Amino acid sequence: MRQVYLDWAATAPLCEEAAEAMRPYLEPGMANIAHNANANSLHTPGRTAFSALEKARACVARCVGARRADEITFTSGATEADNAALFGIVEACARNARLQGRKGFVPHVVTTGFEHDAVLVAARELKARGCEVTVVNPRRDGFVDESDVRAALRESTVLVSVMAANNEIGTIQPVRELAALAHEAGALFHTDMVQLLGKAPVGLEESGVDAASFSAHKVCGPKGVGALYLRSRTPFVASALGGGQESGRRSGTQNVCGIVGFAAACSAACGALDTEPERERALRDRLYRELEKRPGVHASIPVPEGSVRHLPNIVNVLVDGFESETLILRLDMKGVCVSGGSACSSHDLGPSHVLRALGVDADAALGSLRISLGRYTSEADVDEFLAAFDAALAWE
Repeated sequence: MRQVYLDWAATAPLCEEAAEAMRPYLEPGMANIAHNANANSLHTPGRTAFSALEKARACVARCVGARRADEITFTSGATEADNAALFGIVEACARNARLQGRKGFVPHVVTTGFEHDAVLVAARELKARGCEVTVVNPRRDGFVDESDVRAALRESTVLVSVMAANNEIGTIQPVRELAALAHEAGALFHTDMVQLLGKAPVGLEESGVDAASFSAHKVCGPKGVGALYLRSRTPFVASALGGGQESGRRSGTQNVCGIVGFAAACSAACGALDTEPERERALRDRLYRELEKRPGVHASIPVPEGSVRHLPNIVNVLVDGFESETLILRLDMKGVCVSGGSACSSHDLGPSHVLRALGVDADAALGSLRISLGRYTSEADVDEFLAAFDAALAWE
């Protein structure tokens, strides 16, 4: 049975470009050391690894529109990058306030109710540590309204964190405008850009954000690699301490093999931005049209045909009378892979926190289905999914 993979928002398959770039680093035995030595060692293999590391850093910086390569810190993934941004920036701002003699200063953080758990759980931990946190919910159409963020800002706000593109419903937020709002209030701005990378131009320098998080495996790179962008002179306190690698922002021996694969995948994805998003957008629009013809199937949010304010590769629908787990398993038996929301919460049987933040009824949210596409998704895959979906609905 041919497998139809439509869960790209959870993870993407490793692309040819990344596999080829990593191949020399996977040679066994001593041949491996010629490329894959410790990038912090002074001998020739170490310098070779360091050179590859810095070339990869420059490549990722170009892809995301950073002004300087040293604004990129490599991490184990976006979860670490999100955590590092929230804890590192808030702690740095708190220390600066103490140095300025602001006794009793309590840092305030603003985020949204449909963030990835890597941000939401970190925000809850900040609150447990004594910070103040305000959670702003998006509107029913899936967008964060600037007026709601403005109303949440205070004199003590040190950080605003709003994801650039939602991983379940695909809405692309007005990051530039939200960052400007934060700066007007004297706060810094962080954004989780995991889903946006490779689907739309990122342009970090132009967007004005102070920090951003990325993941390799969402752009057909290897798992276990990510990046944190920190604009120059952004206050930050490292939590991974040790040998001072990554300019002291993230100690630990770098995964050169994975980082090189990340850069290759990132370059391939960003190099296809002129054509691939348009192709995926046509598949997305077709899926919405076809699915909404089925009785009891509704788009979770309104997505106008051809919309560039929504990711080109994410479709999210509510199916009346079904729980997403049932549909996922039935589709899986037909060789089709989809999800009910974020893969990080796939074993949570409760309704999606993203849909609940939009105001979707809990019972309706239990029937959500996310279909996500990528560079290897074909029209034939969509045809097979629709046939399997009909069979799943008619299952006796």
